Amino acid sequence: MVAEALRRLFLKPGANRYRGFVEELVKGGKLALELEEKKTKKTESYVFRLYRVKEGGEFKELGIKLRIEKEGAGIVYFLELDARWRGFFKPELEAAVKAAEELKERWPVEDRFPYMLGWANSDVAITRRRDERVLRMSTSHLWQLAETHALFDWSVGGLRMSLTLEGPKLQVVVEAPLERLDEAIGISAEVGWLHMLGDRAGLEDLMHVRSWDDLKQWVAKNWDVVVDAAVKRLGEEVRGELEVLRNKLNDDKTAREVVAPALLLIQAERLDVNEATLRYFGAVVSGAIDGDGYVSAAMGEVGLTSGERAIVQLWGAVLAAHGIKTKVAKAGGAFQVVASGGDAARLVSLYFLYGHPLLEGDDRLKNHKLAEAVKLGAEGLSVSWEGLRRTEGGRVAADLTISAGDIKVKYNVYLPSDEVVLRLQSTDLGRVELAARLLKLAGVTAEMKKEGGRDVWRIVATTNMLAAGHEELRNAIAEIVEAARGKGWVDAGTAERWLKKLERGHVLKEGWPKYLVRLVEGTLVVRFASPNPDSIEREKQRLENMGLEEGKHFTVKMPKGGRDGYVYIRREGLERAARLSVYGSGRQRELAAEFIEYILQRAEEEGEEVSEKATKIVDEGVSRGR
Repeated sequence: MVAEALRRLFLKPGANRYRGFVEELVKGGKLALELEEKKTKKTESYVFRLYRVKEGGEFKELGIKLRIEKEGAGIVYFLELDARWRGFFKPELEAAVKAAEELKERWPVEDRFPYMLGWANSDVAITRRRDERVLRMSTSHLWQLAETHALFDWSVGGLRMSLTLEGPKLQVVVEAPLERLDEAIGISAEVGWLHMLGDRAGLEDLMHVRSWDDLKQWVAKNWDVVVDAAVKRLGEEVRGELEVLRNKLNDDKTAREVVAPALLLIQAERLDVNEATLRYFGAVVSGAIDGDGYVSAAMGEVGLTSGERAIVQLWGAVLAAHGIKTKVAKAGGAFQVVASGGDAARLVSLYFLYGHPLLEGDDRLKNHKLAEAVKLGAEGLSVSWEGLRRTEGGRVAADLTISAGDIKVKYNVYLPSDEVVLRLQSTDLGRVELAARLLKLAGVTAEMKKEGGRDVWRIVATTNMLAAGHEELRNAIAEIVEAARGKGWVDAGTAERWLKKLERGHVLKEGWPKYLVRLVEGTLVVRFASPNPDSIEREKQRLENMGLEEGKHFTVKMPKGGRDGYVYIRREGLERAARLSVYGSGRQRELAAEFIEYILQRAEEEGEEVSEKATKIVDEGVSRGR
């Protein structure tokens, strides 16, 4: 077992972002292990303290313990790291905290409690530490740490390195007092989801709960409503299993998995399914999926997992109440409720639209489940338009509506002389966030921007960005252009140019912003501009990850005073990226290849002369690398 643990430590170190940790661990000497603890009663486990053997045979204690535990038929291996290692992983922890600060301003649902309840249903445990109960979570995903830190304001309780068959993975153990959940429940009961549910569903006593224990007792008291609603959707055969859960609601382990679907089922039963209730449904489901759930665009599936069949049945009833058909399946030692096909697309759309904000740019913070949701959720979209008109200012305008199930957002489309422009603005940040997400599902990435010093947010997407969208969106935009041309409101030549772009279906590389690629006095200019400093920083980081150096291969100017900042790629930088796209190693080569493909694509869109210039520079860069 020790040999297997060490094999996993050194497995694929070059492909793992924790290679630096492995190198730090072994630098300057061999490793030694000393058996410190052995338990063989309930769970067989072994704990070894790690040392580095220095020249002369001196042993240096590393602040690391190797723990090996048998769990069922399997064995888990991990390294426990003491406080001295926190400085080593400071960049990862700070990136998660910084992302959490960004997320705090971008929740689609203002009430945070539904999100917290969804996480409690999955990865966030309620456990005892000495004489008090605390919230605790362990995760190896920085995006999970960021999302939950924005909700629970965690303190780091410990670090450990899980030794998997994919190599070492950092796990962060975080904690928060149970009072954080109590506070969220109290606010929700006063002005949020619980207040709305109690007021409109005739459950007035729900508005008076102020703690997790109050909420558990309330659900137990109203358990007959939950069971009857589930039986109504799934049949009498589930009654017996669900009745057993009533007696387990005092146990936090069971209650944290039961309360979320119970409240959603009561909501669907008393208030029906509409845009208002779907907001809270999507918020709760987002935490449940981001924790123990999964999304697979390739298989066309979304699933939720629990160790108890009755809880999975309860979720099946909740989804059935929202018009989503599911199947319950055994998955190893657990159970899953799985939606597929159109039902999966409907569920995943609500998860994406009302769930956690999408973090882009930093690969370490990319939520792969949301990325899969974008692919799968697009299947449930519909696009329509109406109201072609001339505005008072003489502009041609129309209304375009994007829908995902019961969720609809209306955008304005304008046809000035040079671009097709899709626009939406509002003082409701949540509404603008939702509009941006619907556009993302439709294949268009548009940044939200604040209007000067006012509390007005806007989204703007122009011709090239819209041409990156899915076929249904491009067809709707094309119909607006053709209708305007038919009325003589748009120049025929301009309309033809727009239609060709839309028909060609220009595809921006997923995750890449729009770079300017054009000729200025015979010189190729490759430049990205934005008023958002995080966007500029993201592109700077991406280029450095690719192997380019600031000052030598590209220059950066950060935004100031509301003006755009920019990242400018020098000719030397484009040549360097071209060389790395062929002769680089690992992730560096992948990033460079994506960048070169994208820049050549953008150059082609700008015309033959720009394309030839860009291709010549790329070819020269590759030739010099041979």
